[in-house]
Amino acid sequence: GGWRMVADRDAIQKEFLFKDFVAAFGFMTRCALHAEKANHHPEWFNVYNKVDVTLSTHDCGGLSPYDVDLAKAMDLEYQTSSK
Repeated sequence: GGWRMVADRDAIQKEFLFKDFVAAFGFMTRCALHAEKANHHPEWFNVYNKVDVTLSTHDCGGLSPYDVDLAKAMDLEYQTSSK
């Protein structure tokens, strides 16, 4: 849902928008728990109500099932978050 390939890189990217900083940071906190449990950590950037996420697996030099699983978990957290 909304993930796109990153140009010149084997990675996927998505921007998540929220009503404010607290909602964005709460989303990042919940996603961080998923990432830590899977030992697979996103590249992400937050400015106020926006969270920009890039997923790629450094160990294999590109996309892996870990990226797909984390993307699905992030999408689910976004669907259930206060936007």
